[in-house]
Amino acid sequence: MASKLPKGVIALGFTSLFMDISSEMIHGLLPLFLTATLGASALVLGVIEGVAEATAQILKVFSGALSDRIRRRKPLAVLGYGLSAATKPLFALAGTPWLVMGARFADRVGKGIRGAPRDALIADIVEEAHRGAAYGLRQSLDTVGAFVGPIAAMVILWASGGDIRLVFAVAVIPAALAVLILVRGVREPALAPAEGKKPRLDRNSLAALGRRFWIVVAVGAVMTMARISEAFLILRANDAGLPVALAPLVLVMMNVVYSLSAWPLGALSDEPGKRGLLLRLGFAVLILSHIVLALAPGLGTVMAGVALWGLHMGLTQGLLAAEVAAHAPARLRGTAFGVFNLVTGLTLLVANGIAGAIWAGVGAEVMFLAGAGAAALGLLGMGVRAK
Repeated sequence: MASKLPKGVIALGFTSLFMDISSEMIHGLLPLFLTATLGASALVLGVIEGVAEATAQILKVFSGALSDRIRRRKPLAVLGYGLSAATKPLFALAGTPWLVMGARFADRVGKGIRGAPRDALIADIVEEAHRGAAYGLRQSLDTVGAFVGPIAAMVILWASGGDIRLVFAVAVIPAALAVLILVRGVREPALAPAEGKKPRLDRNSLAALGRRFWIVVAVGAVMTMARISEAFLILRANDAGLPVALAPLVLVMMNVVYSLSAWPLGALSDEPGKRGLLLRLGFAVLILSHIVLALAPGLGTVMAGVALWGLHMGLTQGLLAAEVAAHAPARLRGTAFGVFNLVTGLTLLVANGIAGAIWAGVGAEVMFLAGAGAAALGLLGMGVRAK
């Protein structure tokens, strides 16, 4: 499958892998570092995370629109990855929570700048017949970083006697590699000049994205509302008996299944008529995962539900990106990815608030069954769309 993909796509995949290794080495330990080492409160931690993530989601829209306007993607991707890489040493050197907040904010600014232009760049590089495989490969490699990073952090902590700052310092290396691979390994194709006026982020451009694109956004939003945050998976496993020290194993399990499935399923989606079928299957697997997590009698069954959650991610995330690329006008691809990410990001914030309220009010079982219901409505909507 890789032989059919341009070298630039493979390079973008490894760029994502190394940057995610670096980020996860830091982010997995950041709450403990802030509270135990720097003495920050839970309120400060919440402010840092909330501001950082909101900033990343909002910036994706503007960076995507800017890439459409200037007809260049790679410079913005390099700027975004470069800014994130430049923040990594600050975590190791931080002496106050506010320096960490500044570094975390700048890191998420970098993520916001690079996200939509990078995804649009993949569509520019790859023929439509292979976009499912391309997005699946990038997602697989990115997800490998999501479990290699925490494992690397745990190994360094064990070897150093718990030196968190050393972990942060080592995280600079994969971040630098990510930027180097992007700069040297990706060649941006020349885009044809846009006809008429240059695109702007305005009502006319949003309308020009078209009805089919907005249907993809609606599907993504419903799926995100049903999926909620993986943090609830960790809480469910803990309730089932998983020790706190082994909590990272939940995300390792999910991401291993995710990374192993995203690329081959993305390639399968390139076959005629398969993409819609696989997206519907993704909804069905999410329903099953919710039901298993709601009714699980023990830790083993909970972990089976977590594995199904990872399969759902592999079935859907790369495919949705390919759908955005397929249904948005070529001259507005950057804007399209930015809008899609903003809508799904804001939906996730709402979904997490609702899920947390249900968990606190009536329990985990009801929360997961409610998630299954939301996913079932999404599956029903996909069936209506198919007709």
